[in-house]
Amino acid sequence: MLVNREVILAKLESTYNADPTPAAGSDAVLVESPSWTNEGARMIERANVKATLGKDQSIFAGSLKAVSFEMEIKGSGSAGTPPEMGPLLRGCGLGETIVASTSVTYAPVSTAQESITIYYYADGMLHKLTGCRGNVSFSMEAGGAGKASFSFTGHNAGVTDAAMVTPSYDSTVPAPVINVPFTIGGYASVINSLSVDLSNGLATPSDMSSSDGFGEVIITARDVNGSFDPEAVLKATKDYINEWEAGTTMALSCGVIGSSAGNRYKVDMPAVYYREVGQGDRDGLRTFDISYGATESTGDDEISLAFT
Repeated sequence: MLVNREVILAKLESTYNADPTPAAGSDAVLVESPSWTNEGARMIERANVKATLGKDQSIFAGSLKAVSFEMEIKGSGSAGTPPEMGPLLRGCGLGETIVASTSVTYAPVSTAQESITIYYYADGMLHKLTGCRGNVSFSMEAGGAGKASFSFTGHNAGVTDAAMVTPSYDSTVPAPVINVPFTIGGYASVINSLSVDLSNGLATPSDMSSSDGFGEVIITARDVNGSFDPEAVLKATKDYINEWEAGTTMALSCGVIGSSAGNRYKVDMPAVYYREVGQGDRDGLRTFDISYGATESTGDDEISLAFT
């Protein structure tokens, strides 16, 4: 069984924890470095007292399962058509807004959050996870391709031996992160990289009526944050340190990445504040290492990711 023969299928659920049966021809997502782990596994320790010192066998009492992987950030190739990662973004507490033939935009939602089913084929074995919700972070670095890192937790719907499927992937090639105007508070900072993390908090409450002892996986919190590394300039030009100390909130925009309609994307945050400003070095140039938080402007709008 080969590590590099793996396929991920993902599909939105119409009813929480009800398997919609993802199909290889329509629900395959092209990923990097997939992995799975048990999440919250319960083993009942038995403290019986006997004539001997041996310990009684522990009892398995249910477990959730977690899956993580990376994906290239790219559009569908057709403006107004959701990208391949669309269902995954929606499973991370982002709502989807489609403008026909124009754009697909993802932004946070605090209610009516959606869930997904994931099929993880591992060269002869199939892991099924239902009722999955999770978190996503984004990284964009000059001269590379933007990446999205996903992690999901869901109910273990079984592991079986299964022949490898033949997936049908979106053939769109990701645009490189070049020729991208970045601004913070209206100032065009020169940066090498930008990171964004939704930092969703997941609750996995107990439920004695469920087959695994766990209830619905719920996104209970969100703390959008990240970092960027601007070249240092004089205070008179851009006073990053004073903006941090004053708690100044500013709009952040990475500008449009990509030039072809249907394969462009843009990240915007209306109210960013610095959490720390430190000293950095990039090829002998002074930089600032800035970590930031993103707060709401009008509600559920800390970040938007638009594909056009």
